Amino acid sequence: MTLIKSVSGIRGIIGGRSGDNLTPVDIVKFTTAFGDWTKKTTGSAKIILGRDARPTGEMIAGLVRSTLMALGIEVIDIDLTTTPTVQIAVCDEKAGGGIMISASHNPVQWNALKLLGKTGQFLSPEEAAEVFKLAEELTSEFATTGKLGRYRRVDDYLEKHVDKIMKLPLVDVNAIRERNFRIVIDCVNSTGGLAVPLLLKTLGVQKITEMYCEVNGQFPHNPEPLPENITHICSEIKAGNFDLGIVVDPDVDRLVLVTEDGNPFGEEYTLVAVADYVLSVKTGVTVSNLSSSRALKDITLKKKGKYFPSPVGEANVVAVMKEKKAVIGGEGSGGVIYPPLHFGRDALVGIALFLSHLARFGKSASLLRATYPNYHISKNKIELNPKIDIDKILDEIKNKYKKFEINTMDGIRIDFDNEWVHLRKSNTEPVIRIIAESDMESKSQSLAQKLISDIREIIADNNES
Repeated sequence: MTLIKSVSGIRGIIGGRSGDNLTPVDIVKFTTAFGDWTKKTTGSAKIILGRDARPTGEMIAGLVRSTLMALGIEVIDIDLTTTPTVQIAVCDEKAGGGIMISASHNPVQWNALKLLGKTGQFLSPEEAAEVFKLAEELTSEFATTGKLGRYRRVDDYLEKHVDKIMKLPLVDVNAIRERNFRIVIDCVNSTGGLAVPLLLKTLGVQKITEMYCEVNGQFPHNPEPLPENITHICSEIKAGNFDLGIVVDPDVDRLVLVTEDGNPFGEEYTLVAVADYVLSVKTGVTVSNLSSSRALKDITLKKKGKYFPSPVGEANVVAVMKEKKAVIGGEGSGGVIYPPLHFGRDALVGIALFLSHLARFGKSASLLRATYPNYHISKNKIELNPKIDIDKILDEIKNKYKKFEINTMDGIRIDFDNEWVHLRKSNTEPVIRIIAESDMESKSQSLAQKLISDIREIIADNNES
């Protein structure tokens, strides 16, 4: 079973049986529930629709569009775009919500309905639960002839998005132009191929080498921008003469960088570097999720700011950012959330702020990276068996390590003296994630493997009992 319901929306493998995978029946059911919920909670009959370049996106968009119109909802379709662009469009159009058709970093056989509220932000856990409840009740009433929703296509929202970024005071266009950066980009043949070159050219970057920028949804490699999946751009940089490499995921809410020597800057350090730049201008609060590097906390305290953790998930990070009035926040997976633009992970604003920082720094990206604490994260996962009681496993882990500092805000995070490990059920895949961080790669891997061994031992013991 791959149909996953979470604060990130509805996600699954396309095809197969309804209720197990993401089929047309499921798409219509959850779109109907979201449309009904939007009208009832916001009083608005207007929803923004966008999609990444996955081959199944156009089919899903047709189902979503028709379903919403059948509910009497006006659909503003911005078509091939980015998730942060849809978030911005929801606010600009004063819509009741938005749907982005994208499974983000998942392989091409996956797709999803990312559900956004009237503020352009992902639904809270409570709001998502209301939508899912409506989907199971199936009591919706559709519009009669003459009362169907209107359809409107708008094709300039990427330009509007970039224009808003250009107006941000911390985006130093003059410094970027003066550095005359040579940049190579990997947009995994999705909508980053439209958005990233547009942004860079508007910022005055003239020397751009494009890799995988055909907007056809044929991912040339695993689209999750982890080091093992971005070897092509690293090799390109090592063989050429570049200042920076830029990698985005299919819906352009995650940003990963590569230094001029062809080494990954580190997805955890995208947020760290951008936060460092923002905090150098305005001291304040930063927020990241429990699975993100402690490097953000380190640089925040160094800049006399305050740091707060949140559960994993964009909606959760945003909630803490709003509560604490954060100046910058995000997730260590390369997700930058910059409130002066909007409350959503946005690779485009991350690019603009990072290039401003690098331009003002005046030296290479590798030297900039060397200014930050050098932690190592080991990210692992275990496939879930539906028969396994994950909550019971986590309880047993918590009891085993009860003498250490434990945070149960989201799964279990155990803090040791100089390292930590976080165990949680994924919101987007049927797995349990084990993330560990230490000051040495071998130590973080050993810590993660120790917890994996603990989990397997608990599963074995439970099977015997």
